Amino acid sequence: MISESERPEHALKKTLGPVSLTALGVGAVIGSGIFTVIGVAIGGNQMSAASLADSPVIDLILHHGAVAGRPGAGPALAVSLILVAIVCALTGLCYAELASMIPIAGSAYTYTYATLGELVAWIIGWDLILEYAFSNMSVSVGFAAHVVDLLDWLGLKISPKWLSPAYLPLGLQDLQGRDIYLPGWHGGFNIPAFLIVLLLTVVLVRGIKESAETNNIMVLVKIAAILVFIFFGISFIHPGNYVPFSPNGWSGVLAGGSIIFFTYIGFDSVSTASEECKDPQRDVPIGILATLVVCTILYIGVAMVLTGMVPWQSVAGDGAPVVNALKRVSLTPGGHRLHWVRLAVLLGAIVGMISSILVFQLGQARVWFAMSRDRLLPSAFSKVHPRFRTPAFATWVAGVLVAIPAGLFDVGTFAEMSNIGTLFAFVLVSMGVIVLRYKDPKRHRGFRVPFGPVIPVLSVLFCVLLMAGLPAKTWIRFFVWLVIGLVVYVFYSRKRSEFYAPEA
Repeated sequence: MISESERPEHALKKTLGPVSLTALGVGAVIGSGIFTVIGVAIGGNQMSAASLADSPVIDLILHHGAVAGRPGAGPALAVSLILVAIVCALTGLCYAELASMIPIAGSAYTYTYATLGELVAWIIGWDLILEYAFSNMSVSVGFAAHVVDLLDWLGLKISPKWLSPAYLPLGLQDLQGRDIYLPGWHGGFNIPAFLIVLLLTVVLVRGIKESAETNNIMVLVKIAAILVFIFFGISFIHPGNYVPFSPNGWSGVLAGGSIIFFTYIGFDSVSTASEECKDPQRDVPIGILATLVVCTILYIGVAMVLTGMVPWQSVAGDGAPVVNALKRVSLTPGGHRLHWVRLAVLLGAIVGMISSILVFQLGQARVWFAMSRDRLLPSAFSKVHPRFRTPAFATWVAGVLVAIPAGLFDVGTFAEMSNIGTLFAFVLVSMGVIVLRYKDPKRHRGFRVPFGPVIPVLSVLFCVLLMAGLPAKTWIRFFVWLVIGLVVYVFYSRKRSEFYAPEA
């Protein structure tokens, strides 16, 4: 696999070091969740009536029946984030070992191809396509919500018909709670979400070095915006908003962690770029673990300040919870000084969205590229642009497939679908470490997970636990997607594989 990746017609340019890798990871993790999905994780998705399809799987098991929607974590999201950080640390160590051994584009797909075989690799590759696509759709919707806030701050009025998803499961309300759109479909399209994906696709086609340098600048801007929010927001915390701290108990903590988890795929994005690293054995583990430490600290800070500033119920279904919380507080007595703080955070958040979409689109195109190079997808996806040395065709296909749904659907639906794909990928990567330790114990490892199989096994168990916090309908959609993938594999990819040997 390594030797094939070095053939001139498939070789990618090696330009990235540990700082750029960490910036790529932080760019994905921070922008995708801290400004958008954090509101969905805190507020949940409550329904007026109990429904089997909308109930988290763990509630169906523990309560032996349906509950009214997915509960929110409330202020206890800080606890959810600690749980998620533990799981990510365990999984991140597994990623680091495999990435140091197999420095090839494709991330979890490539690792399972080398450890668990082609069929399992196809399943995870098909899953990663879903995971990256839905992650970016979710972030694109969040980006559009922040554009709406910026227009509002500037006093510009544009019809919400062209600034919100066509499908709104909770409807759309103004700050006074009045309905702009009722729940369901309306005749509009989220134009900002659509356009940002296409614009960044052009950037990615131009080259990874240019993309990474652009991302480094954007990461610094959005970290500064987060620190400004925490610094100014602390003085507007009302301790009463922390009571009750965990309004939905353990079920809410687990559901909140399950929803926010997909944002940590940022360290997966680090490994997808390992083939473009100068020294992947050293740089990839550093990039993964540094990403995890920085992002967990920032997430917990934002979660505590946000739930202290406004009631946790007020951020449910909000695509821009941080800046909208600043707006609410700025309209209260003594809150006028937050008017300019809101603008600073808003601009940082918009930069954060752009950074995340950039990284996720990079990761998705590299998965298509790796699967095509293994002949499991059409060869067009592994063609490298003669001038820019990037997988241009795969990048354009990924861009179009993300941009159109981003104009149609809401942030919550996308986040749930992305989460189950992320967790499933992490399960297989952790299992891959165990398998490769048994199958190839003497191979050089630039980084080894300590304590033998204990950490990979714990990673698998915790990931399955978080998967149980997602609604039953998300599991059903996920399995339908995998079945479609198996049909494609049996009737197309298997026959193109280099291992295919038809019977006489």
